[in-house]
Amino acid sequence: MRNKIVAGNWKMNKTLSETEALVTRLSAMLPDTDAEVMVAPTYVNLTGAVRQLEGSAIEVIAQNMHFAENGAYTGEISADMLLEIGIETVIIGHSERRAYFGETDEILAKKVAMALNKGLRVMFCFGEELADRKAGNHFNIVESQLKNALFSLKDSAWQHIVLAYEPVWAIGTGETASPEQAQEMHAFIRKTISEANDASISESVSILYGGSVKPNNAEEIFSKPDVDGGLIGGASLNADDFTAIIKAI
Repeated sequence: MRNKIVAGNWKMNKTLSETEALVTRLSAMLPDTDAEVMVAPTYVNLTGAVRQLEGSAIEVIAQNMHFAENGAYTGEISADMLLEIGIETVIIGHSERRAYFGETDEILAKKVAMALNKGLRVMFCFGEELADRKAGNHFNIVESQLKNALFSLKDSAWQHIVLAYEPVWAIGTGETASPEQAQEMHAFIRKTISEANDASISESVSILYGGSVKPNNAEEIFSKPDVDGGLIGGASLNADDFTAIIKAI
């Protein structure tokens, strides 16, 4: 049975005091659930959040990491640095990293390899832009992103992979992705993985939806058979909204 996961990506939001307050509230409000619940604060607040949530059911994860083990990479963070403070999962390939920081499939493949080599679990993000969707090229883009970063991995590595599909065209554009469109793409992703690897892998890997999940649409999105949870952006910054989304899973 696939793991159900709800992860909050806090991006470049929340100061230390604000992070502490949100973590305290979420911890107190966390509903009884079989789903994995994760939060990804900014780098400088990771250690504090890990300590604050020690013994909690909420896992603290990282938003990014570098592909090198160490070296002259000013401003970057290595896998070992994350592991030493208690981080076990890292987001790789988020659409904002691709769009704003020029992260290519080649770079992301190296990041995935390093993370897995160090024993981290990878939450791998991918998805098409608005132009790709309008041109009818969305399936090709998604297949290419998966193939270039993940399809050279050994079968055994997939147990440490979580996928997060981001329809970039439906995030902050005024366009809306329906639950049916989410299911259509998730089913395609599972089929693509099955054809390239093994059917057992495609059936066991969790695929999260990262397209503006809110309390008012979460239940319908999560009810789709190939949607195993969500990577939540803005709504995860509000304890009431995030808790409502967790309940919806």
